[in-house]
Amino acid sequence: MTLVDLVWHLLDFIAPALGLALLTVLLARIVVPSLRAAGGWRPVVGSMLASLVALVAGLVLFGRDGRIETYAAMVLATAAVLGGVAWRGRRA
Repeated sequence: MTLVDLVWHLLDFIAPALGLALLTVLLARIVVPSLRAAGGWRPVVGSMLASLVALVAGLVLFGRDGRIETYAAMVLATAAVLGGVAWRGRRA
């Protein structure tokens, strides 16, 4: 495997986490008023990192990526991060 192939594989592995984080945070800011106050990239980065942890855990646990259980864990991890951000925003 060449270096270019390795970079493409890593980008393909990270893409679902980034896409889910961006889409979820943008939609959540429309629906949840306390997330509008949480500006910046922190919710996106936090959601992406939580999704990446779920992706890596799914890869280690199941031996391959792309399992529906891994994607469900990504959704739950992203929801937990955004719930924490919204909770902090409501208390402040």
